[in-house]
Amino acid sequence: MKFIILLGVVSLFADMTYEGSRSITGPYLAILGASAVTVGFVAGFGKLSGYVLRFFSGKLADRTRSYWSITIGGYLINLMAVPLLALAGSWEVAAVLIIIERMGKGLRVPSRDVMLSHASSQVGHGWGFGLHEALDQIGAILGPLIVAAVLFYHGSYQIGFAFLLLPALLAIVILVISRFLYPHPHDLEVVTPPLDTKGLKRVYWLYVIAAALIAAGFADFALIAYHFQKTTLISAGFIPIFYAVAMGVDGIAALVFGRLFDKVGLSIMIVVAVLSALFAPMVFLGGFYLAFLGMIIWGISMGAQESIMRSSVAIMSEVKKRGSAYGIFNTVFGVSWFIGSLIMGILYTFSIIYLVVFSIMIQLISIPFFIAMLKIRTK
Repeated sequence: MKFIILLGVVSLFADMTYEGSRSITGPYLAILGASAVTVGFVAGFGKLSGYVLRFFSGKLADRTRSYWSITIGGYLINLMAVPLLALAGSWEVAAVLIIIERMGKGLRVPSRDVMLSHASSQVGHGWGFGLHEALDQIGAILGPLIVAAVLFYHGSYQIGFAFLLLPALLAIVILVISRFLYPHPHDLEVVTPPLDTKGLKRVYWLYVIAAALIAAGFADFALIAYHFQKTTLISAGFIPIFYAVAMGVDGIAALVFGRLFDKVGLSIMIVVAVLSALFAPMVFLGGFYLAFLGMIIWGISMGAQESIMRSSVAIMSEVKKRGSAYGIFNTVFGVSWFIGSLIMGILYTFSIIYLVVFSIMIQLISIPFFIAMLKIRTK
């Protein structure tokens, strides 16, 4: 539990940094002259780059067992790219930094999640990952609020990015301390009997397909924020506040759904799929209050995904291949997110209704795959 909390605090400060940045990258790119398609492409391609990199970093982690080195290197790239956005003079430079930041996260995530899976095997995978996500989301609330305060007091987006250097440095310091306190986190793993990997293989791939469908229809906040800015539905100062509220809901949902996962298993993902399909009509078609409710549902869905999806991979994979299992899962998830983000960015320029229909339908299509997966698990 101490190890989970330490990495949770690292994530708290890290999320203050890049979620604070993420809350304004959409409007920032728009101000620098980017179009809706460009915003959707940058958000999607940034995630794609990060998720594809997870495939290789997961393989590298399994081969070298250098979990700490990969994690620390990834955090350095991930966090230092954010304050550099203050120096971007064009949307092209800003886009490159946004993509580099995502790649840094992609490098570190499989190794960090493997270390977390070792520790969470003692307390329940759902609860362990849920607790980590909850601490993570405290930072995701504070970061956007810092940026909102800067904007409120007549600061610029550039000053907001510069303020995020402090939590970035704190995250790195605590991460290095954690490295010296727990040099061998694999020792925390609870030894379990060998699993029937033949049966799990089919379940794993069904799960990957279902999760990919949810990812394809789950709009990135950059596009949502772009919509708020473009329609003047919400003032610039309120956009990061909406995001902060969603992140707070995300943290609570991670704890609740993490505990439910430990109690009822993978069937809870059907509930997540239904919830995820509800946010799009609210945020893209509703007024101020309906958009606010949509962001709450968006946060619930995000929290449930972050806790349950990582927990599920842990119980479906052998310890020696867990880095690869996380890497493959995240790569497919990221490719789907990229394709979905690009499609939704294009649909936005033609009709917002088309975007909403696409988001709802493709996420609901995941439900039959979850049902098929559960049938195999119960045999």
